[in-house]
Amino acid sequence: MARGKLRIYLGAAPGVGKTYAMLSEAHRRIERGTDCVVAFVEHHNRPRTEVMLHGLEEVPRKELAYRGSVFTEMDVDAVLARHPAVALVDELPHTNIPGSRNAKRWQDVEELLAAGIDVVSTVNIQHLESLGDVVESITGVRQKETVPDEVVRRADQIELVDMSPPALRRRMAHGNIYKPDKVDAALSNYFRPGNLTALRELALLWVADRVDEYLNEYRSQHRVSKIWGSRERIVVGLTGGPEGRTLIRRAVRLAEKGAGGEVLAVYISRSDGLTSASPKELAVQRTLVEDLGGTFHQVVGDDIPVALLDFARGVNATQIVLGVSRRKSWQYVFGPGVGATVARDSGPDLDVHLITHDEAGKGRGLPVARRAHLGRSRVLWGWLTGIGGPALLTLLLTHVDANLGLTNDMLLFLTLTVASALLGGLFPALASAAVGTMLLNWYFTPPVHRITIADPKNILALVIFVAVAVSVASVVDLAARRTHQAARLRAESEILSFLAGNVLRGETGLEELLERVRETFIMESAALLERTSDVEPWTCAARVGPGQPVKRPEDADVDMPVGDHMSLALSGRVLPAEDRRVLAAFAAQAAVVLDRQRLQSEADQAKELAEGNRIRTALLAAVSHDLRTPLAGIKASVTSLRSDDVEWSEEDQAELLAAIEEGADRLDHLVGNLLDMSRLQTGTVEPLIREVDLDEVVPLALVGIPDPESAVALDIPETLPMVAVDKGLLERSVANVVENAVKYSPDGEPVIVSASALADRVEVRVVDRGPGVPDEAKDRIFAPFQRHGDAPRGNGVGLGLAVARGFAEAMGGTLTAEDTPGGGLTMVLTLPAAPRHAPTPTDLSATATS
Repeated sequence: MARGKLRIYLGAAPGVGKTYAMLSEAHRRIERGTDCVVAFVEHHNRPRTEVMLHGLEEVPRKELAYRGSVFTEMDVDAVLARHPAVALVDELPHTNIPGSRNAKRWQDVEELLAAGIDVVSTVNIQHLESLGDVVESITGVRQKETVPDEVVRRADQIELVDMSPPALRRRMAHGNIYKPDKVDAALSNYFRPGNLTALRELALLWVADRVDEYLNEYRSQHRVSKIWGSRERIVVGLTGGPEGRTLIRRAVRLAEKGAGGEVLAVYISRSDGLTSASPKELAVQRTLVEDLGGTFHQVVGDDIPVALLDFARGVNATQIVLGVSRRKSWQYVFGPGVGATVARDSGPDLDVHLITHDEAGKGRGLPVARRAHLGRSRVLWGWLTGIGGPALLTLLLTHVDANLGLTNDMLLFLTLTVASALLGGLFPALASAAVGTMLLNWYFTPPVHRITIADPKNILALVIFVAVAVSVASVVDLAARRTHQAARLRAESEILSFLAGNVLRGETGLEELLERVRETFIMESAALLERTSDVEPWTCAARVGPGQPVKRPEDADVDMPVGDHMSLALSGRVLPAEDRRVLAAFAAQAAVVLDRQRLQSEADQAKELAEGNRIRTALLAAVSHDLRTPLAGIKASVTSLRSDDVEWSEEDQAELLAAIEEGADRLDHLVGNLLDMSRLQTGTVEPLIREVDLDEVVPLALVGIPDPESAVALDIPETLPMVAVDKGLLERSVANVVENAVKYSPDGEPVIVSASALADRVEVRVVDRGPGVPDEAKDRIFAPFQRHGDAPRGNGVGLGLAVARGFAEAMGGTLTAEDTPGGGLTMVLTLPAAPRHAPTPTDLSATATS
């Protein structure tokens, strides 16, 4: 089934006539024989709109009760069952009453369109989601009901229902929009002339952008390359030089002369990354053009004029603004320049403006040669060999009567040229060839001491000498440059391998990555800046290095954007263009690391929440079962004692009171463990560390054990060192461990509690002869609400060992489980021994003798 088509009537404010226009369209379609129904139209008691509903079929609305009132909404099921060709649905951004099929009316419309029903709807410009902040700044009212821009943009037709602010205010004053008692308030607040004018401009611009999208889509589908001057678009060509600001301001003034003019600043960068532009200056110019309402673009192209013209034609520009060349007159030998080339090739449909500026004619410097990076000292030796070597060789040959002949002399000079090429590269070798040629001609080619050459063969020999010298120098320079490139690519590959390894495996944190960036590019500091939107201030996500923190990317020496709202800022020096490729990889990985850290933090929080939910669930189970058991016993005993039907003997009364006391003790013990576990989970346990003797604390921990003299055997030597613990927490921890051991120990087998010293630790061992615990369950028994075997003897909620371990760790100790030789389980509580008091050294300064 084909999807239905959506037509939207867009207005700047309520009352411009959107619903009236929609109903008029419905009448026209019905006259043409189209099956058209009213799915939902709100006339707001406006007489003219209500009259337009006559003669149109209306689908009954659905009634919904909410907070004691009855509301009506569009019945989506009824419209789908009726399945007309066209459905009228008013107020697209409307929020449906809770209990409706969908939360928003535009979602209802999506269902109708999916069912193949054409929909005609209405919306005001202030209800577009992206314009919420702008509308609030204009009117002071925040629109709660919004519709996503994409929903409106996907409409097959958008028709603007326009009305001038004075006409709309007259309509309001005549009572055609609101009731008379609301007219004065509306005219003095929302419907002020300034508000209506601003909203009208928003609507016109939004529709113009939509029309522009249609035009670009049509040009793309029909492959129209010729520029259509339907709208003034001015492209500003930037070089990264200081004249860019003048060009941007001039282009903005040109755009203001025409309605709806648009400025697009573009910087052409070479594909190999080499550029002489200042990153700081480009950042300033980008901020300037955006502040003036334009857009900044950066495209790649080795041929700047061709790339600039391709960009201009691609955006359907009508004008190009360029600055007059900064080159001096003699520098035009390298070519006519970008401005002249663009003006020549622009064609009749694209105007080119050459703007004068203060930097015109001041020179741009010689073209940068891609020479080999051989080092300063090596290049210096190359120049000395290329210039001084031929002079010394000439001095030697003219003062020694060797008579080697011109051929051998040339070979000697050629040797010096090759040596200078090996040492200093291309330019020293060229200089050596030129000097050698002049010296050979003057001193060794007949007639000597004259520029002229008598023998044509000698001319050929000199030409061959120059050609060989230049060829050798070029080859040597190329080899050196390739060696440098290979070394650089190897370094880049190592860096990228590091990123692909450590970073993607999660082995490197954000600070470590930024420190690696700082060290790799020899920077003073590195920071990752981000912001939530274009109008929000920048915040620092992470930073390394000394110095003042950078607050904005444009304040840094190097700014590498990562998306629209994140940037890697480096301070220390301006990086060459060839380094920015690797820096871009670092910046992208920094964003990935930041996202991973945040996701990990959210995952940890979710894990903590899940653990808390699990404990709360177990706590509810414990409260509903384990705590109710002693409560039931207490309740039964108290009810029996209060009963008037039975006369209880003194023995029976004592037994019932003992049952009440026993149940209360069990309740106190269970609630105490629950509270202790809650304190451990929330991290509110703050131990008060003191030096304590174990033989004072352990006996106190056995007070709650039934018949402790026969159930527990103590072996606590008095010679043990004192321990640095919290006395109360240690008592509770030992009590829980011993109680658990007694619970599982067979009858007649006492639990052994012993202690011993080991280096700077003291171990308390609680040994029972019970069934023991398998190795795989030894850690699990310390988890909250865990009971090994699911069939414990005695009562409890499975918190005793969890609380005992938590208190032990809070005091700096440990609690572990071991097998008892011969069967059973041994709990080992390791505690830190108190530091021994060293003797106080004697102050000899007061008793010193001469």
